[in-house]
This record gives sequence, structure tokens and C-alpha cells, in this order.
Amino acid sequence: MKFREATIEDINQIQIVRNSVKENTLSNPALVTDQDCNEFMFKRGKGWVCEIENQIVGFAIADLQDNNIWALFLLPEFEGKGIGKKLHEIMLNWYFETGKESVWLGTSPNTRAEKFYEKSGWKRNGMHGKNEVKFEMSKQDWEKSKFANSCLGKLL
Repeated sequence: MKFREATIEDINQIQIVRNSVKENTLSNPALVTDQDCNEFMFKRGKGWVCEIENQIVGFAIADLQDNNIWALFLLPEFEGKGIGKKLHEIMLNWYFETGKESVWLGTSPNTRAEKFYEKSGWKRNGMHGKNEVKFEMSKQDWEKSKFANSCLGKLL
């Protein structure tokens, strides 16, 4: 399992992952183009992938322009293995190292993603867009969350 920054060559596999999800599906896959991926990963922010045997099984993209998490998705068969948690950690560490103080995201209600963000320390802040739950994370809350998780890991 290898985690690394996304490259332009990864966009095709990133699109495969994005269109394979069972929750938070796109109503129309054409809504997120290769050009959108390129823009969000290289002009507006940065992206990361998890690769297993040269196959991208998950990816995450942070957007510095709108201060949000644009994407965090895994192939369904790789859920529950800690990949999303690691991508989340890499992405938020980088995001807050840029000097940003807060970030937000939207996700469909009653999904595994919603539960993941709740467990990861995100705070609900109403609804967003087309019936998505809006979550926010401050740099201070992220630092507390990282500290708590590292202390817990040392105790176990």
C-alpha cells in the first residue's frame, strides 16, 4: 500500500474510483470532468492517492481556493481498511500547514461518510447544496484530534 501525491497521469484512475462509489454518487458522471480534477489538484489545491499493485484504490483532494475538501473516495472493496483515514490525515495535515485556519465539506446524510467525518472530529454546521450535511474543521480542532489520537495510540 503506497500513499503519494496525485499526478496528472492518475486522473483516469481517480475517475474510475469516483464513479465506483455506492454512496455519494454523482447524478451524472459527466458533472466531474478530467479538467475539473486537473484544476482542483494542481491549480486550486492538491490531491493524494493510495495505490495497491499499481491500482489507485482511493484518493483525496483539498481545495485551498474555497477552503473545502473537494473529494475523499475509495473503491468500495477497499473501505474499512484504514485507507480513508490515512488519506484524510495526509490531506488535512497538508491543508493546515498552508496556513489555513478552517475547512469545510459536504456529504450526503445517512452515509458511511457522514459517520466517518463525525468520528474524525468534524463539526456539523447545517446543510449545504442539494441536501448535503455541511461539516467544518478548525485547525485548532484538528490539532486536538491529532494529539488525542496519538495519546490513545500510545496507551493501546
